[in-house]
Amino acid sequence: MRFLDSAAVAALGPAAAVDAIRGVLLGGLDPALDPQRIPVDLDAGQFLLMPSQTRPVDGRDAGAAGVKVVTVAPANPARGLPRIQAVYLLYDHETLSLRAVLDGTALTTLRTPAVSVAAVLDHLPDHPLRLVVVGAGPQAVAHAETLAAVRRVARTSYLVRDPGRAPVDALALGTAAADDALRGADVVVCATSARTPVLDSSLLRDDTVVVAVGSHEPDARELDAALMARATVVVEDRATALREAGDVVMAVAEGALAEQDLVPLRDLVAGTAVAPTGRPLVFKSVGMSWQDLVVARAVVDRSPSR
Repeated sequence: MRFLDSAAVAALGPAAAVDAIRGVLLGGLDPALDPQRIPVDLDAGQFLLMPSQTRPVDGRDAGAAGVKVVTVAPANPARGLPRIQAVYLLYDHETLSLRAVLDGTALTTLRTPAVSVAAVLDHLPDHPLRLVVVGAGPQAVAHAETLAAVRRVARTSYLVRDPGRAPVDALALGTAAADDALRGADVVVCATSARTPVLDSSLLRDDTVVVAVGSHEPDARELDAALMARATVVVEDRATALREAGDVVMAVAEGALAEQDLVPLRDLVAGTAVAPTGRPLVFKSVGMSWQDLVVARAVVDRSPSR
């Protein structure tokens, strides 16, 4: 059994993580078959258990099984500790013997933007990208880095509520400069903890690609219903989105979006669903267990044995 720390996980690199996600979707993996995330309440917070498996395919892939154990401890920031921590356990598909333990926090930071970029890669414009990132935390920065690993980025603008507290140079949301950045954006990434819409979607052009990854709760959203109504909305899995994605759940409840309008990620990547031109493309992600398993396998398979 091997332990792979954050450096070993990050060594896979964002481009390889994107390739791993696209590879399994093109190979036939169906996200709809993934088990649901399992919450377990604890005195100090919560466990989130995220199990999954991939099955052998034509003798070319031995399959694997794994589970990410996430802890959510609301009191931790006051102690100077992370609110969310995680570990990943990777098992052999047939024997269920433990193959490796990975830093789950680093794995999440790597796989989430990999899924986002895998979803929208074929729909990015040919010119160097003008990227706007709402948020400045680890996922915000990781999305910018992952896009830059697969496409040339001409400019990246971070937008936050309080630039003075941001770890990167950022513009204040709602200012003229921030609004101008949104008007010119080819890609907008929302990676915040907000529970209400973070931007005025009327500023976005009809060819803008939007990624929202900030929440997996049905009563929290980063995008307004007006954007969801005029966009092609892509989700990892319809049932999961209708259960966990507040951006989708509330837009449907408000009559701005219909369930049948949701485009599954697998169909978009495989080309069996085509996003029409002349309207924004929105990818709403809540994070699913198969994504961690796929990227964890890629990390382990490419990491030198000791």
